Amino acid sequence: MPRVIAGSAGGIRLLAPVGRGTRPTPDRVKESLFSILGPRLPGARVLDLFAGTGQLAIEALSRGAASAVLVESGREPAEVIRHNLDRTGLSGKARLVRTDCRSALRVLAAEGCAFDLVFLDPPYAEAPRWFGQLAPVLLTGGLLAPGGLLVLEQEARNPASGSVMGLQSCRTCRYGTTMLSFYQAACAISSEER
Repeated sequence: MPRVIAGSAGGIRLLAPVGRGTRPTPDRVKESLFSILGPRLPGARVLDLFAGTGQLAIEALSRGAASAVLVESGREPAEVIRHNLDRTGLSGKARLVRTDCRSALRVLAAEGCAFDLVFLDPPYAEAPRWFGQLAPVLLTGGLLAPGGLLVLEQEARNPASGSVMGLQSCRTCRYGTTMLSFYQAACAISSEER
């Protein structure tokens, strides 16, 4: 069962959908991710694609992000996200969009939304395809704010390509079978690999 690691909701356990359709980010990976993101979080506008349990957006909100949009197409995961937001007291800062990622990005672009931090955590086997399809839309739709960061969680043995239409890989971190890749138009974090 995932939990919020730090911040206003630190220590609260989160529900996860039953079955194998959702893969919560392991605490060790999440802790490392948010250690890297630390100074970017206060006041950040967050977009969580393939939100699953909502744990990445919830962790960001708990640590000071201003707002989050969570995109999830599944009925049961969306219900779990609503419960987790209520349980952590963060519902007022979050918006759940229950549709597929492509449709959600079209709507958000039409609304003029821009995000400082985008989490992209698709099913591992499909991560390269989803990254290739969604990263250009984030850029051309103006959804990734200037200086914004895209974080792709993927399987280490089947990583996505290093760049897509102006997005440059800034940092890659491997944790067992999981890889976190950080992308930005103009890198602001070191290109150190761990």
